[in-house]
Amino acid sequence: MKRLGILGAGDLGVQLAHLALKTGHYEPVAFFDDSCTAGSLIAGIPVHGGLATLEDASTLPPFDELVIAIGYRHLEFRQNLFERLRARFRFATLVDPTALVDRTCIIGEGAVVYAGCVLDMNAEIGCNALLNVGCVIAHDSTVGAGCFLSPAVKIAGFVQLETSVSLGIGTTVIDNVRIASGVRTGAGAVVINDLQEPGLYVGVPARFKKAAIQ
Repeated sequence: MKRLGILGAGDLGVQLAHLALKTGHYEPVAFFDDSCTAGSLIAGIPVHGGLATLEDASTLPPFDELVIAIGYRHLEFRQNLFERLRARFRFATLVDPTALVDRTCIIGEGAVVYAGCVLDMNAEIGCNALLNVGCVIAHDSTVGAGCFLSPAVKIAGFVQLETSVSLGIGTTVIDNVRIASGVRTGAGAVVINDLQEPGLYVGVPARFKKAAIQ
């Protein structure tokens, strides 16, 4: 089994540790989190320090691969960290054993696919993207790098999500739609047209609510 380091020791970090064990390929051995005390235990896993400890080139990391456990409220920071760290570390790709993944799918480095997800023919999941429980990605659709999909998101065919898109729980996206980088949707939103301006969209059909926070 490969030793897994997890950047972020909050609820998401604990979930990813659980998922890593379920895959049967990883043993979570280290958390890195600036808000936790080095030497403490989270879910039985030691905290080795914060981001500075992880980036300290003078020390050897106590793991083989890394995964980022930073949530949808900090997508830009999450993706910037991935791009910064990938030159030094290998990132784990975590796919729950219950996910249905067609053999034609492409899943990028550092991506996470939770239980009950369905990835159809020619679906592509970008690096460092996260698909929460029960997401469905239909044929020929692309989820861009750093995207964060909440539980039960449904995406029809030929959809393009650009980088760092966040879709709220239960969001539905019809076919042949493009969603721009920095777009967020609220719970239960139904997307029937291209969303081109970064910001929050809510409702049925999804309408612009407010601009993205800089």
